[in-house]
Amino acid sequence: MLRRAILVLLVLGLIGLAAFWVITRPTQLTPDAIAGLTPDPVRGEYVFRAAGCASCHAAKDATGADLLKLGGGKAFPSEFGTFYAPNISPDPVHGIGNWTAIDLVNALQNGVGPDGTHLYPALPYGAYAKMTLQDVVSLRAYLATLPAVDTPSKPQDVSFPFSIRRALGGWKFLFLQRDFVIQDVPPEAETGRYIAEALAHCGECHTARNALGGLKTGQWLGGAPNPTGKGTIPNITPGKLDWSEADLVTFFQSGFTPEFDTAGGTMAEVVENLSTLPEADLVSLARYLKSVPAVTD
Repeated sequence: MLRRAILVLLVLGLIGLAAFWVITRPTQLTPDAIAGLTPDPVRGEYVFRAAGCASCHAAKDATGADLLKLGGGKAFPSEFGTFYAPNISPDPVHGIGNWTAIDLVNALQNGVGPDGTHLYPALPYGAYAKMTLQDVVSLRAYLATLPAVDTPSKPQDVSFPFSIRRALGGWKFLFLQRDFVIQDVPPEAETGRYIAEALAHCGECHTARNALGGLKTGQWLGGAPNPTGKGTIPNITPGKLDWSEADLVTFFQSGFTPEFDTAGGTMAEVVENLSTLPEADLVSLARYLKSVPAVTD
């Protein structure tokens, strides 16, 4: 009887291990997925700015032309460890100069590096998974035009068990969502939804997370603790933010609030990026935010 119980436990353990191995395997697209797509560097620059790539990957306090030197190094503390933005400049040794367009697709949409290992979701691929393949291909073309920076990327400072990369496949199985969070929006808010949920990844900061770091999408954009431990990131749903569409557009363009305050901290960088987008897109973004279900708590 005991031997049978041990045998059953052993079989169940092997089945569980096999299931874990299958669930956590890295998923990658092949070049066929983007065959026929023509890179558009002009559109790539739009994506670059809407996504705020320089805000993370340029040097701390960089301004002007230095914002296009994407050598990485900025630290992003969290309860799981400290993550450092990598070098994504065209440098072939320390940056992504040798990456193909499909390499970037797999990094941004599947969270998998060219070597087949899982990437940490400090890279917000949960949002970028909603990007069109055309936009990723165009972003790759634009990034190739930027200055090469020969600064090595810093290793991520993550302790056990979060340092087990294979386990990130389980995290993706639970939390990587490729569909839009807000399914029903008016047609005039669809561009805004794409900006907010995919490119600008607003939910990554403005939505609370569970104990495993997954977004609580039932509280979408309802505010969250600041990962630095200082203060909170505000609720930007209609349940808290009673600004008009015009107020929102003015804020996106200038950083000025209806109360004559100004955007500060990382939000100032977001405004700097959004202000480069066409006004029609910012109007659509405002309409999207006004259509999001209110979070009142």
